[in-house]
Amino acid sequence: MKVSVFGTGYVGLVQGTVLADVGHDVICIDIDEAKVAGLKAGEIPIHEPGLAPLVLENQAAGRLRFTTNAAEGVAHGELIFLAVGTPPDEDGSADLKHVLAVARTIARYMDGPRTLVNKSTVPVGTADRVAAAVREVLQERGVDYPFDVVSNPEFLKEGAAVADCKRPDRIVIGTDSPAAEARLRELYAPFNRNHDKIVVMDIRSAELTKYAANAMLATKISFMNEIANLAERLGADVEAVRRGIGSDPRIGYHFIYPGLGYGGSCFPKDVKALIHTARSTDFSPELLLAVERRNEAQRRVLFDRINAFYGGELKGKVVALWGLAFKPNTDDMREAPSRSLMEALWAAGARVQAHDPVAMQEASRVYGERSDLVLAATPTAALEGADCLAIVTEWQTFRVPDFAQMAHLLKDRMVFDGRNLYDPALLARHGLGYSSIGRAAQDPAQQV
Repeated sequence: MKVSVFGTGYVGLVQGTVLADVGHDVICIDIDEAKVAGLKAGEIPIHEPGLAPLVLENQAAGRLRFTTNAAEGVAHGELIFLAVGTPPDEDGSADLKHVLAVARTIARYMDGPRTLVNKSTVPVGTADRVAAAVREVLQERGVDYPFDVVSNPEFLKEGAAVADCKRPDRIVIGTDSPAAEARLRELYAPFNRNHDKIVVMDIRSAELTKYAANAMLATKISFMNEIANLAERLGADVEAVRRGIGSDPRIGYHFIYPGLGYGGSCFPKDVKALIHTARSTDFSPELLLAVERRNEAQRRVLFDRINAFYGGELKGKVVALWGLAFKPNTDDMREAPSRSLMEALWAAGARVQAHDPVAMQEASRVYGERSDLVLAATPTAALEGADCLAIVTEWQTFRVPDFAQMAHLLKDRMVFDGRNLYDPALLARHGLGYSSIGRAAQDPAQQV
């Protein structure tokens, strides 16, 4: 099938590439000329495992193209995906200006029937607004081409987006048009062979499904962080609790790891957007409000412990920081806990020596040159001259460090672990103090 994808961010680029990989004829459209030129040259703008070779392979095969020419994209695609950003507005609502702008652009160049597929994360009712925008432009042009608007939300995890797209758990299609449903079923047939993964529903339910899924996962994270804070006060070990409840198949092990709260481009803005949507109906979403409050508080946990350890005297201290991305296998620092921690440390007068396997360039882009930030080439380099270590992202490369070397390099031999990577007894044997999430510090003198 001929497919056009407006937007080459995480969702658009991954979805377009994977569709091309199964044989569809795909054009990706973006207004960023430099980005499109880079993609044509094989430069992938995001770090996503497995994506780069897939883009190059499908470009070489002629199944995947990139352009800034919207007219070309609209003329090409019988199915046109909208995969542009929906950043949070000041009131927490999703800003739909990019989605509606693309809808108008499509209508401006339509020369016949089209199916518009909304892949962006959008509030309930957006399909109606997209359809109204398209109709308005068609009326201005004096034409009346038939079209459908379908809700087809994405459920990709950054760091595993290619795998999620190739082997989706479910494919949600929101439509009241049998013809549009048939076209989407044809499109997704290569991903639907082993068993039927397609779930068809009305458009508004499909739009809400995406927000409900992310809100549920965010709730699990905030709940586990709440239990972790309680475990510390009760003298329990949250890691034992996690294993105990995770073995219950009704709960499962996913998204119950205590830590520094959720971040990234999805959970924070989607929870805020769902809260805004609920309030717009005069409904108070008490559970979602509590999820958000717990997450905001959790983001300060590591700073509060470091600050308490040093008696509120952080000026001149050097903190080694391992992990900048909001999660492993991505360079995305949007709403990353590392940013909250670094900014609080800087405000208190401390300096940071940070290392991340892939997000160093992104950190440099976000913060530029700062005298209180050193981007260290290796984890060991970040420890040199540091007073203590803070672990923020659970990269594999951090899981088995040289603890003897760590104890030698850290002036105060103190590790603040926001991801519970280590056995407290092991660090104690190396003479390291250890403060983690939901577990008592190994050395009672270090309990903060």
